[in-house]
Amino acid sequence: MKILDIYKFLDELSPFELQESWDNSGLLVGEFSQDIQRIALSIDVDEALIDSLEEDTLLITHHPIIFGGLKQLEFNKYPANLIQKMIRKNISNIAMHTNFDQTHLNNYVAQEVLGYKIVKKDGFVAYLDVNESFDEFSKKVSVAFGLPHAKCVKCHDDVRKVALVTGSGCSLIKSIDADCFLTGDVKYHDAMEAKSINLSLIDIGHFESEHFFAQILLKHLKNLGLEVIIASSKNPFTYI
Repeated sequence: MKILDIYKFLDELSPFELQESWDNSGLLVGEFSQDIQRIALSIDVDEALIDSLEEDTLLITHHPIIFGGLKQLEFNKYPANLIQKMIRKNISNIAMHTNFDQTHLNNYVAQEVLGYKIVKKDGFVAYLDVNESFDEFSKKVSVAFGLPHAKCVKCHDDVRKVALVTGSGCSLIKSIDADCFLTGDVKYHDAMEAKSINLSLIDIGHFESEHFFAQILLKHLKNLGLEVIIASSKNPFTYI
C-alpha cells in the first residue's frame, strides 16, 4: 500500500486540516508514492526507536519531529541527527498531533482512562461532571495515569466540574470554566495564575496523558491488511 493511500485513510479518520496553525502534522519524512508493508506507532521519535525499526517502515507519531522551520540540517544536533538515521533506513514519518487531540485523544482519556462521560466539548477542552472530594479525585487521577504522586493546586475541597486537556494545555487557563483543570506540563507561574483565579489544577503529565495515542490508532489500522506494531515509546523523564 502506498503512503498516499494510508495518508488519505488517516485524513478521513482525523482530518489534518483540524490541526492548529502552529502545528506541523502530516507527512514529514518520505514521499507519497512509496510502497509500505509495515507501520509502527509511537508518541515520539527517538534514537532507540529508529534503531529498533526495520527498513522501509512508516512511523506514525503523535508529536511532529519537525516542529519549527528548519534552516539547516546539522547531523550532530536534534532533530537532524534523528532525521539522518531515518533517511538511511528509509523510514517515513507521518505526525498526527493537534488534529488527533481534538478527534480522538481527549475523548479516549476522559472516557476510557478516567471513566467519566464528556458533558461538553470546547475545541481541545473536554468537560466532565465529577462531584467528588478533591483528595479522592486527585488520588484516582494519579492512579489512572500511573503517576508517582499527584502535583496539585488545591483551591476547593470538592470537585464538581472538571476540564481536561491532554498534553500541554496551560495556555488555555484563562478560558477554563470549571472547578478543576487536568493537563500536563504545569509550570510554577501556571500554578500561581490558577490559584489567583481559584482554579484547582492537577498535573497529569505530558507523556502520561498522551501515550495512549498508539493503542487508539492501532484499532483503526488493523483493517488495512498491513503489519502494524506499537513501538516502545519511553518517557524521557525518570522519577527517582
